[in-house]
Amino acid sequence: MRLWLFRWRVCFGVSTIPAAILALAMVFCAESPHWLYKQGRTAEAEVEFERLLGVSEAKFAISQLSKLVTGFFRYPKVIFYSRVRFAVVFIGSTLFALQQLSGINAVFYFSSTVFKSAGVPSDVANVCIGFANLTGSIISTVLMDKLGRKVLLFWSFFGMAISMIIQATGASSLLLNTGALYLSVGGMLMFVFTFALGAGPVPGLLLTEIFPSRIRAKAMAFCMSVHWVCNFLVGLLFLRLLEKLGPQLLYSMFATFCMMAVIFVKRNVVETKAKSLQEIEIALLPQD
Repeated sequence: MRLWLFRWRVCFGVSTIPAAILALAMVFCAESPHWLYKQGRTAEAEVEFERLLGVSEAKFAISQLSKLVTGFFRYPKVIFYSRVRFAVVFIGSTLFALQQLSGINAVFYFSSTVFKSAGVPSDVANVCIGFANLTGSIISTVLMDKLGRKVLLFWSFFGMAISMIIQATGASSLLLNTGALYLSVGGMLMFVFTFALGAGPVPGLLLTEIFPSRIRAKAMAFCMSVHWVCNFLVGLLFLRLLEKLGPQLLYSMFATFCMMAVIFVKRNVVETKAKSLQEIEIALLPQD
């Protein structure tokens, strides 16, 4: 018992290390050139651009900011009242909602139960889930700027749908126990891996790129609220729904949400690869 309490405290204590590193690193973080420019501190904004992009790119970046600010003054209602603002916030909140309704946190919260039924100890289960998540995240980091955000999102949600179908098949009473357990465990690991490829890391990055700067903070706050509300509801209701509906129907529902996400990404998400924030914002403004 004492050993367990010690390990519990160590886990929480270790998490202070990256938090402290991040806090110290923020001292060396550059100030936002965009914010400085909007405050009328153009010279400081140019200095920060030179620090981030180099001298050769700083002048071009300042000119892009100038076009962007001019666009805001010419079309103020576009950002605050028109369909453009509604569209980008709708895309962001829907992506986060579908991310959670895919069942990812139900898998994270209750994966040890599935592994335990397969005879796998909980500590080994946690290592397997963590390894699948880490591997997918590393691959996503490599491919993010090569394939693009939209491609990763599309195939990530598609892979998650297939994984949930595999888990639903494993929950079928038509299969032998051994085969069902292999499908359940394999489908769960595949689900976590494909989630980490795109559906996990991409939405948070994509939304900061497509939100206009004037509404970025509030829009991100709203979308993150949607994210955590859906997270809370899935965690709260998963076991109750599992008891009432059974795993096969519940996993099929998660697979349906994943396919809805595939269709949504295909129709609504814009590609932002190799574009600066200013270029993306200018593209959202009406064209003359």
